[in-house]
Amino acid sequence: MNSIGFDSEKYLKIQSEKISERIKMFDNKLYLEFGGKIFDDYHAARVLPGFKPDNKIRLLQQFKDDLEVIFCINSADIEKSKIRADYGISYELELIRLIEKLQGLEILINSVVVTMYNGENSVERLKKILDDKKIKMYIHKPTEGYPDNVDLIASESGYGKNPYIKTTKKLVVVTAPGPNSGKLGTCLSQLYHEYKNGIKAGYAKFETFPVWNLSLLDPVNIAYESATADLKDVNMIDPFHLEAYGEYAVNYNRDISTFPILKNILYKITGKEIYKSPTDMGVNMIKQCIIDEEIVKKAATEEIIRRHYITLCDYKQKICEKDVVEQSKSLMDKLELSLSDREVARVANDTSKIKGTNVLAIKLNNGKIITGKETKILSCTSAAFLNAIKELTNIPDQEYLLSPAVLDGIYKMKQKTSYNTSYFLNLPEVLIALSICSVTNPIIEKAINELEKLRGCDAHASYMIEKGELNAIKNLGISLTCEPIM
Repeated sequence: MNSIGFDSEKYLKIQSEKISERIKMFDNKLYLEFGGKIFDDYHAARVLPGFKPDNKIRLLQQFKDDLEVIFCINSADIEKSKIRADYGISYELELIRLIEKLQGLEILINSVVVTMYNGENSVERLKKILDDKKIKMYIHKPTEGYPDNVDLIASESGYGKNPYIKTTKKLVVVTAPGPNSGKLGTCLSQLYHEYKNGIKAGYAKFETFPVWNLSLLDPVNIAYESATADLKDVNMIDPFHLEAYGEYAVNYNRDISTFPILKNILYKITGKEIYKSPTDMGVNMIKQCIIDEEIVKKAATEEIIRRHYITLCDYKQKICEKDVVEQSKSLMDKLELSLSDREVARVANDTSKIKGTNVLAIKLNNGKIITGKETKILSCTSAAFLNAIKELTNIPDQEYLLSPAVLDGIYKMKQKTSYNTSYFLNLPEVLIALSICSVTNPIIEKAINELEKLRGCDAHASYMIEKGELNAIKNLGISLTCEPIM
């Protein structure tokens, strides 16, 4: 069974208390820059065993009566139809998905701000979609004078040119479908207008990682760097926090480098020094909810290796540059890790060498590793999946989940209708076959009901598996890595 290293219920309690405390610091109105994923935070769930992927939305639901959300999206991302690698959809579609999910939970959506607007035609398409949903859209052009001329930035010729977004709740969450979407600029623009209207609102930042009161070399913080290697994020000791309080705190390079600018802008808007360091701006309560450091460190270490495998495969496919691979490798070196430290990878690769064919290994939550090899009829992913399901449902190894006659029939049909040179059945096809056969076979129906037990399992393939199987494995909640071999 998976061990628990993080207390989610404690987290929801003390994190909401921290946000409420920050709201009260100001004129009972806080703009909270909300980073990371609102839904499905599987990175946090992997590195903090016990952290639930829906913790952030559960947190926001505690403020539902006092909360409204402003979304930001960079106009250049709309124009380029920028794709989120994790979901395979554009930022624009991700924005709509998030809006609809929040509306389904009866969370108030105030508006969408299109930032850094330079006349992109595609923005009109988004406006029509939002109009149909009766959601207001605002346009923010690049701010005059940013980042050096603070007097111009915090003036009618700077933030003053942006339209004022009227908000009615005491907590305004400013979030986005991806990074570099202009959340900070939107928060500061709103603060400028609020102060002009006599409302002394505040600003704070919500980020899960890095964890400011864990060490720079803690695997949890290094796992965050590994996950954002393509963004060039680097964890650093916050020099402003150290100088102000004599206390070591971890933050990342972008927040540290922009803090002097942000501090001056906040002072210009509010007339007082609100924060002495970028760490002061945050409301992160993660460390206080870690209940077993060893479990968490082990899980985070696994994530660092997992991320390096992903980076190697991305580089093989020309999805990322070599410097991203080098950055990922340097993070491995900091903790003296190697790819062979990933147990499920060792088993898959060793078995592949012995069998002389492609192999996928799955590590079940009870610790047992199940393998599947590529055959004439089944991909190694399909074989490993069927073997894992049989193990989970205590079906004897000699029994078939799918009879040879069924598999052979599908295989022959694929031979006749496919232009591919390999006709073996992939995982999506096997899942469909199982679904059909479950109607008349109670054993298969029982096996399908056990699929949830694969969620959170680790897996490794001895080669880079194709996209259809990748998506199927992801939908099952399995954390897969592959050897960078095509």
